[in-house]
Amino acid sequence: MKAIVYTQHGLPPEDPQSLFETQVPTPQPGPRDLLVKIRAIAVNPVDTKVRKRAPTDKPRILGWDAVGRVEAVGLGVSLFKPGDEVFYAGSIARPGAYAEYGVVDERIAGRKPTSLDDSHAAALPLTSLTAWELLFDRLGVPHGGGEGSALLIIGAAGGVGSMLTQLARRLTKLHVIGTASRPETRAWVRDRGAHDVIDHARPLLEGLRAAGVAQAQYVASLTHTDAHYPQIVDVLAPQGHLGVIDDPQALDATLLKRKAVSLNWESMFTRSLFETPDMIRQHEILDRIAALIDDGTLRTTFGEHFGRITAENLRRAHAAIESGRTRGKIVLEGF
Repeated sequence: MKAIVYTQHGLPPEDPQSLFETQVPTPQPGPRDLLVKIRAIAVNPVDTKVRKRAPTDKPRILGWDAVGRVEAVGLGVSLFKPGDEVFYAGSIARPGAYAEYGVVDERIAGRKPTSLDDSHAAALPLTSLTAWELLFDRLGVPHGGGEGSALLIIGAAGGVGSMLTQLARRLTKLHVIGTASRPETRAWVRDRGAHDVIDHARPLLEGLRAAGVAQAQYVASLTHTDAHYPQIVDVLAPQGHLGVIDDPQALDATLLKRKAVSLNWESMFTRSLFETPDMIRQHEILDRIAALIDDGTLRTTFGEHFGRITAENLRRAHAAIESGRTRGKIVLEGF
């Protein structure tokens, strides 16, 4: 089958060898696996991070957002059958979705929203899982709860931020404040449901108070956490909760002690990487996301369509993400 791969890490995205097309064997489904004919994918910051930082001794397939049709199933599969349309983020320990076919454990796949086409559905899995787990599993906000408390989302215009804003606004009673620095991203965040939008290029506490909020009980730091960290400590309320998804060089946790703030890490890949006993929760979350999309509660975070799944278009998508100026998700469709 055709696949887009890299063999040498650290190359800039404009280098033709940073991502190139090749032929690899079509994967076969193992126990509890689905073999999926991939029809659309989305590109995430994790794709660029792995391409830049992770050495490989063989062609490596990136990509952890996919929509497709189940072609075959492995032993023990009970949630899906051939012909079903699915969407999933997959496991970072397995080959990704820049390929004609992929295999995914049924416990981390969901049924594709029926109201969306492939490209708009492909924008959802990884960011939806990350946002849901961060809000409800890590920060511990109860469904329908949070009244009287504020959530500050740093980097609210990105893929995770776009979904987290919606989840917090639609499924909790939190006062949702997003950060964005450009007029177009500020408008995007407000359109996703934020009560207020502040500029993260200015002091966060100043912006928070301009929104009528003294301190935030919850902060979700989605990008540049190390740069914002001292300010985050300032804006957090005593006994507050900080959720982090990016890769800061170092965080001095002792700064949180005086306020008894809890630090919560979210990694969407943890459940699949360690095959945790609650791994099937990701299947349940994705099915719930699909239902909320189909009933109009949530909207896709589709940002821009970059055309067909080719090495050239994927290199262009990686360059766009590395620029730090994207909003929503970049998707590609069809080989």
